[in-house]
Amino acid sequence: MVYDAAIIGAGVTGSAIARELSRYQAKICVIERGEDVCCGTSKANSAIIHAGFDAAPGSLKAALNVRGNAMMDALAAELDIPFRRNGSLVVCTKDQDRGDLERLAEKGKKNGVPGLAIIERDELTAMEPNISDDVTCALYAPTGGIVCPFHMTMAFAENAFTNGVAFFLNTRVDSVAAEGDGYRLETVHTDTGTPEAFTARVVINAAGVYADTFNNMVSSRKIHITARKGEYCLLDKTAGGHVSHTVFQLPSKMGKGVLVTPTIHGNLLVGPTAVDVGDREAVNTTQEGLDMLTATSALSVKNIPMRQVITSFAGLRAHEDSDDFIIGECEDAKGFINAAGIESPGLSSAPAIGEMVAKRAAELLGLEKKTNFTATRRGILNPATLSPADRNRLIREHPEYGTVICRCEMVTEGEIIDAIRRPLGARSLDGVKRRTRAGMGRCQAGFCTPRTMEILEREVPMSMFDITKGGVGGELITGVNKYPQKGRSHEKL
Repeated sequence: MVYDAAIIGAGVTGSAIARELSRYQAKICVIERGEDVCCGTSKANSAIIHAGFDAAPGSLKAALNVRGNAMMDALAAELDIPFRRNGSLVVCTKDQDRGDLERLAEKGKKNGVPGLAIIERDELTAMEPNISDDVTCALYAPTGGIVCPFHMTMAFAENAFTNGVAFFLNTRVDSVAAEGDGYRLETVHTDTGTPEAFTARVVINAAGVYADTFNNMVSSRKIHITARKGEYCLLDKTAGGHVSHTVFQLPSKMGKGVLVTPTIHGNLLVGPTAVDVGDREAVNTTQEGLDMLTATSALSVKNIPMRQVITSFAGLRAHEDSDDFIIGECEDAKGFINAAGIESPGLSSAPAIGEMVAKRAAELLGLEKKTNFTATRRGILNPATLSPADRNRLIREHPEYGTVICRCEMVTEGEIIDAIRRPLGARSLDGVKRRTRAGMGRCQAGFCTPRTMEILEREVPMSMFDITKGGVGGELITGVNKYPQKGRSHEKL
């Protein structure tokens, strides 16, 4: 298992780096402890492409946010990523200091954010009729946008895979140590318990909330990451038009505060909270946190129909004590490159981080660009986007696109088959859900789960007993209460 470069972590940062590094002639791998890409912070965030006005001028957060934002239109076209510039608003209420909003605008201008303007209440209510009655003005950033973080991460990963990057999923890195002119990574397969070893001349640390653990194994310059939990409420699509812009509150030292935003798929999202936690696996929601969202979001947007919440979730942000991204080669660990402390605006910055880190790794390895790099990728075909004539033609040629599996989101069997068969295809219910939205609707997979499991069993193929919600420990079937159907495999009985 010898590679030129090994990337730890297949979230949006690691996958973006892998995609950029796959432009070069090299042997590259990504090692991910989850059962799929996009299993950590990248799957549970605000799905916002920030304009870049919040970060301190001169910081990596500021520079990479603005650069990443500017890259999104071309990336969305190349990689078929759902993305829209809906614009963002930071509101100021009558009890807050307008000067804070003006200073935020000046900060944004120093960062190079285009089109910033402070707008008064009359103009603001014309843009957003449901803005709170106490709001007096707002900072408007037209370059703010919304994206699907699942599709963004998977697009980077699939394109990297197509260009030759090897992905090792369900593989946990237990140690990293200098060896020869590179590093040795001791790993274990999380499903089978099988140990393996990788060696690489360059190691890229994109391990999210665990990035400090790997840095501190090889460098005397220690870093410290705190897991900052954010809880969210997702509302039904019937509430998706309550606001059209992403509405922020004035930021605090804990982050950008509670936002209210439409999602790229037509829902309404409220969140996040910001609570530092000691457990780096603490993605549970709490009644206290959800109650806080209801009360706090009302300060910026009125009449949010919280009775239409269809699910709640929590994610962890990797907050480093320096309050900035840590990106670059360790001074005392040559060939070890950090992409650590990647909290908000990490999703927005990911394209630029990938560009920056890949360039440095290529310099260290003396790599040359490929002449046959494939820059494009097509996402899963959604029949609903076709004209009636084209959709009928598709169904005649591929009848599976005429069978609806998820009634809430109108996801067809053809889409689920594509999700399974495509590069780095789905192997779990959550993997199918993130790729197709089957199970993301109002009933939250109540109806489509059995059919999706049958398709996974047939198409992978895999035993029904091995199908999980989202990886090891998430098995759904433990036994049978009827004789198995002919052709089903029940070896574990």
